[in-house]
Formats: sequence, C-alpha cells, structure tokens
Amino acid sequence: MPTRKAQAVAGVSASTETDIMTVYPSIAATSLGRLLGVLYEAIPVKICGIKVSHILFCLPTAPLAVLTYFVTKAVGKSYVLTNRSVKVYRMTLGARGNLVDEVALTDIGEVILHQQGGQEFYRASDIVIVDQSGNAVLELPGVTRAEIFRGTILKSTTACVQTESALATIAAR
Repeated sequence: MPTRKAQAVAGVSASTETDIMTVYPSIAATSLGRLLGVLYEAIPVKICGIKVSHILFCLPTAPLAVLTYFVTKAVGKSYVLTNRSVKVYRMTLGARGNLVDEVALTDIGEVILHQQGGQEFYRASDIVIVDQSGNAVLELPGVTRAEIFRGTILKSTTACVQTESALATIAAR
C-alpha cells in the first residue's frame, strides 16, 4: 500500500498551481459606487449614533446600489490569488470567465493600498501591485477589507520565493 507524504499546507503542492483566495470587488470599484459612498459620508453629524447622511441618502438610493451590485457580480471581475500568481478574471454571468491579467508572485516587489474618495463607506481600497523595479504592474480596484487580501498576497509571495529558492538549492545538489 503506497504511503502519501503529508503536505505542509493542505491542498497546496509546489508542483501544481492551487487557488488560495478569491475576492470580488465591491461596488466601490465603480465610479457610481464611489459617488454613492461620497454621498453616504457627506454629513458626518450623528443622531443616536447614525450619520445623518446615512438616514437621508441610503434608503432612497438603495435600488441604484443594489442594481450596481448585481451588475458587478454578473459581469464584473474576480481577483484570484494562487500559490504562483495573482490573476484577474472577467466574470461571465456570475462564473469565472476569461483571464484578463496576471502577475507572478516571484515578480511582486510591494503591494500598496490606495483608498479613493467614496471607498471608505464600503471599507474598501484599491490594491496596487508593484514589481521589484517599482513599476505598477496590476491594479485591483474596490477590494473590501483590502488589508486582509494584501497580507495574504505578501505571505504567499514570501512562501513562493522561499519555495523556489529551496527547489533551486535541491536541484543544484
């Protein structure tokens, strides 16, 4: 009976590409979503702990926000982190469609968060991936709780670089 060697991370192998995390941009990725976010944060005065702008503007504009949400989910984008790269897919009626862009983890130098006006309402930011020479190679707009995805990208990058180094050392023996 053959024995199988335990993997350091369940389901992840150095020889195959495996999805680690998939995120979908919020409506903060769209200009309409950011405009609504600015409107929702326009009046910072609170009544009973609720901002006046939330009371005045959220309910009347909710149908517009919901429509934007469903459109972005049906034909928007998805951002997929694998153990080898960060990929951007265009959604096709809610399913992962065509690959639009990708950057290898070994090419990543820094991952920067940039919050545009209107994104703070959604707790979202744009993620800018910069290569080792300082050039922006990929932008992921409107990622909710972007600091979590950024941290996962950085940890995966470190793991990938260390794995590539270890495999090169082993191959050189």
